[in-house]
Amino acid sequence: MAETSATPHVEDFRDHLSIVDEKGKRKWVHPKFQAGKIFTRRNIAAYLMLGLLVAGPFIKINGHPLFLFNVVDRTFIIWGIPFFPQDFFLFGFAMITFFVFIILFTSVFGRWWCGWACPQTIFMEFVFRRIEHWIEGDSQHRRRLDKQEWNWEKIWKRALKHFIFLIISFFISNIFLAYVIGIDELKKIITEPLTEHFGGFVAMIAFSLVFYGVFAYLREMVCIGVCPYGRLQGVLLDKDSMAVSYDFKRGEPRGKVGTTTGDCVDCHLCVAVCPTGIDIRNGTQLECINCAACVDACNSIMEKVHRPKGLIRIASFNQIVKHRKFRITPRMIGYSVLWSVLLFILSYLTFSRPEVEATILRAPGQLFQKKDDGTITNLYTVNLVNKSFDDHSIELKVVSPQQASLSIVGTPLAVKQAQVSDGVFFIALPSGEVKQMKTPVEIDVLADGKRVSGIKTTFIGPVYKQHQQEQEESKEEEKASTEHHD
Repeated sequence: MAETSATPHVEDFRDHLSIVDEKGKRKWVHPKFQAGKIFTRRNIAAYLMLGLLVAGPFIKINGHPLFLFNVVDRTFIIWGIPFFPQDFFLFGFAMITFFVFIILFTSVFGRWWCGWACPQTIFMEFVFRRIEHWIEGDSQHRRRLDKQEWNWEKIWKRALKHFIFLIISFFISNIFLAYVIGIDELKKIITEPLTEHFGGFVAMIAFSLVFYGVFAYLREMVCIGVCPYGRLQGVLLDKDSMAVSYDFKRGEPRGKVGTTTGDCVDCHLCVAVCPTGIDIRNGTQLECINCAACVDACNSIMEKVHRPKGLIRIASFNQIVKHRKFRITPRMIGYSVLWSVLLFILSYLTFSRPEVEATILRAPGQLFQKKDDGTITNLYTVNLVNKSFDDHSIELKVVSPQQASLSIVGTPLAVKQAQVSDGVFFIALPSGEVKQMKTPVEIDVLADGKRVSGIKTTFIGPVYKQHQQEQEESKEEEKASTEHHD
């Protein structure tokens, strides 16, 4: 983590968590709401993303969901494009590309994802805390309610709050479940008898309880101790990374207004508005989610005491210490080049994959068959995966050897949209063309008359054919040698 200067009288801030007291008990964080320009922007961004998240399951492209992550049926749809287990290598490559992007983004902007786009933060700060503020009052009233004895006021306020939390958690669980099983299947679980969708009902209740536990009890502990990204940023930030920073060069030493000290008046408002309960004046900390609430709070105080804004601002360590502008470092350039290359490869692999993927294998346990007409046949199985939302009729055509013929067993091959289909077929070769035990075979796969792939396999023939040919060649060589000797 980038090295920052702690205040002289607080040297042990990294030795303990801000949400734990001296006895090891949890301190509940009740941040104060602070209006400001950044707060307004966060409001717009948060509710826009909430709207998109809720609307996501209802958005369809040609009758199919925009996103679907059905692990049970192994069906995935991303931006309207279907993916299957056969595309797992694409998923792995996409995860590598995503992690490189996270490294790049964090090295430049710090933990901005957490404060502005993470669903945990959006739901916690812009839904659940708003309801808590509406029912229990501002931060001071909530702290007083925590300490007071259980009376009628505390009972009805807490009961109402947690009842609403449960309802919202149930709603959120339905939204997330819609991304897993699809909105149509979710409607069936809701409208049809419970006995027909008991597994889906159990999943719905489990999701609801998990979300309720996260937003009613874990809260900021998810950001501090559960989410690995907070600790990951410690090795990604450097002295040129942009983050919410306290200008200790300008703010120290702290003192009251009217004294010949730094600009920090030690009002503690930056601590009061922090959703994770830290003091940003101690320096960059893993608990900071870069929500920038302390920036609005500090700017409001600077206006009142007639001092320049920006005592707490978005800046790098080097900007504060060396007073230089933001610069692009070789590290950022390296990450950007690597991410661009990975993104290009991922895009190429995604959009160049065939609509129908075929896998052809020789039937297990089968060698060859010799027909009465002298032809040799091999039995094959074909597995077809339709990676599109169109039905396709499939045709298999032997390219080489040209003397080979192919016949489908049963009905003609076809595969429905986003489905998997299997088939069986024979390849026949005249016995005179089978001159070795393994003959290379190349087959074209055509979907609605359009070639989508070419597959190479082998044709097994009688071993004695090869031996017979070798014996005949040996006899011819002996005959030629005898005639030459005579």
